Amino acid sequence: MSRCVRLAWLCLAAAFFAGCGRAPTLARSGGYVEFQLDGKRGRVIVSGIGKSGHIARKIASTMASTGTPAYFVHPAEASHGDLGMIRAEDVFIGISNSGESAELLRILPAIKREGAKLVVITGNADSSLAREADVHLDAAVDKEACPLNLSPTASTTAALALGDALAIALLDARGFSAADFARSHPGGSLHREALKHVADVMHRGATVPRVRESATLQQALEEMTRGGLGMTAIVDARRRVKGIFTDGDLRRALKKVANLKSARIAKVMTANPRSVSPDALATEAVALMERHRISQLLVVNAAGELVGALNMNDLLRAKVV
Repeated sequence: MSRCVRLAWLCLAAAFFAGCGRAPTLARSGGYVEFQLDGKRGRVIVSGIGKSGHIARKIASTMASTGTPAYFVHPAEASHGDLGMIRAEDVFIGISNSGESAELLRILPAIKREGAKLVVITGNADSSLAREADVHLDAAVDKEACPLNLSPTASTTAALALGDALAIALLDARGFSAADFARSHPGGSLHREALKHVADVMHRGATVPRVRESATLQQALEEMTRGGLGMTAIVDARRRVKGIFTDGDLRRALKKVANLKSARIAKVMTANPRSVSPDALATEAVALMERHRISQLLVVNAAGELVGALNMNDLLRAKVV
């Protein structure tokens, strides 16, 4: 699916959510806006006054946190020096339901003179802002949610939905990942969850229970008890993983093994067990365990050698889950 088509669907959703009845216009304009923003070396400047200013701040914040360099400029402050922040390679997004906000109209000549692209989101396609823009996105609504039809409610929701649609379309077009998102959120749980790797939380070295293929079931149980992970790995002479033996395997073995002391672990282990790379994200390990309904994972390197182990309790302690 092309980037423009993806954005078109997002814009259609925004139109439906806002109840504005302008879906075709939003879809056509949305594709063009993505073309203008994507690949720019500059930044996105979002501006508005009053309630539209609050919406502009939120859109700028969403874009900045999802891979599109963006910031908010107050239109009144822009006319008193902050216009110096705007460069020819930037895209300026102005938001005004009426399309006649004096503060925005006052700075339009300077924006155009600088050479920045001008995109406006308004509820009036015949407004002064709409006529002057390189791209106009029509976010008109039939009426406000306010019973007096005065307080900006439905109109601000429409503008916000459209701005978020643009931000997410850009995120998708630029291949922005969860790890990228976490890097811009170092102070929150998002950073902790998205950037911890398996190597950060796994057991390693002598703390990883393991036995050779020739071991008895009795020896494997003793190793499981020592390790305290509810399992033991079964490896060959070169530490390559051949299997795993867990508490669940023990319960199944009790039904078919007559002599627990003499039985060979190779006969009752789970061969070719699920494993994960130490370089994988810890969240990937969680997803793997949940998908296959298992509580333990062996950690192996590219050569198939055992380098660690982890269970769900380790991930809980690390606050990945």
